[in-house]
Amino acid sequence: MNLLKKLWCRTFQAVFHLAIPILPYRDPQILREMREIPDVLKKNNAYPVLIVTDVSLHAMGATQPLIAVLQNAKIPYTVYDKTVPNPTVQNVEEARMLYLENNCRGIIGFGGGSPIDCAKAVGARIAKPWQSIPKMKGILKIWKKTPFMMAIPTTAGTGSEVTLATVITNEKTHHKFPINDFPLIPNCCVLDAENTRHLPKNLTATTGMDAMTHAVEAYIGGSTTKSTRADATRAVNIITNQLENAYRDGNDMHARAEMLEAAFLAGRAFSKSYVGYCHAVAHTLGGKYNTPHGLANAVLLPHVLRAYGTSAHKKLKQLAIAAGLATQETAPAAAANAFIEKLEQMNRAMNIPKKLPGICREDIPILAKYAEKEANPLYPVPRLMTARELEQFYYQVMEESR
Repeated sequence: MNLLKKLWCRTFQAVFHLAIPILPYRDPQILREMREIPDVLKKNNAYPVLIVTDVSLHAMGATQPLIAVLQNAKIPYTVYDKTVPNPTVQNVEEARMLYLENNCRGIIGFGGGSPIDCAKAVGARIAKPWQSIPKMKGILKIWKKTPFMMAIPTTAGTGSEVTLATVITNEKTHHKFPINDFPLIPNCCVLDAENTRHLPKNLTATTGMDAMTHAVEAYIGGSTTKSTRADATRAVNIITNQLENAYRDGNDMHARAEMLEAAFLAGRAFSKSYVGYCHAVAHTLGGKYNTPHGLANAVLLPHVLRAYGTSAHKKLKQLAIAAGLATQETAPAAAANAFIEKLEQMNRAMNIPKKLPGICREDIPILAKYAEKEANPLYPVPRLMTARELEQFYYQVMEESR
């Protein structure tokens, strides 16, 4: 990367870092049980309410406890259950129409990151009815009050229940892009481990590694604060100790509850300190090939951390200490390597593959350009990379047959 572009990126990042204390971040109100929901909705006059979820969760009855508490409290609701794994502009528009047709005044995102992201984008469209979702791409494009938003995660990974971000895919161009603005932070979230009890093993694994990626990228970047460092290290400690327990035994509710806490902490950390190239590359794979986001992050993270080299060693050492893999006496390079090897060991233990299917060699240059455009200058990564340098990550994780 040429010197002028490096200077622009680092100046942009420094300004945002200095602004963190005065920006309108807020934490959502945390509920621990579903039965608390009606009182909050009534207090905020947030009903009728639109529930945004996906067809599999709705069909398997996962939404039934939520519907039951709403019915018992005589709170009218409407369900939109067509959200796809990488939510699309079409999903957002369909859900928005249901919101308007049923005179809703509140939104509940129920599910993994996809339904919650879709719900956030619906809120943005209600707040700005004349602006399309693609035109909201980037940062600080909303700046209007959205409807009351409640997030109920059924996975422990995305952290979407606490973040100012939503990620939407343009189904026509297959371009996946983030929207970041403070009104997108949910007003309330429900961290009830019972909602994650029946999460399949593969999703427990990949969403958990998604949370790990949030914590790691937030910590090693250049825009950390005392609070985000504390959140990230605590999340790394929990995930290292509890994720495999939740994977092996889905009924280990202590591990499930701890993972929900870790996902929340990691989400809060990266909301302020941002992510890095792992996310930028993963977003392009999700948009082009519908690669699940948590899976892409899990597979990419060790490669990206190694590519940062010595620029990340000191901070990775602190994460290794948080994970119980090193001490203050351990050399930074050795500690960083131990931490990366631990990530790889966790992937193997949870049967997460080393390669991602479907990546086409001819697509890589344009995907890398999208990733570079997303990341630079916004993401305060340890080492800046160009689109050409980012291409290496696609080649490293693509199946050889492609």
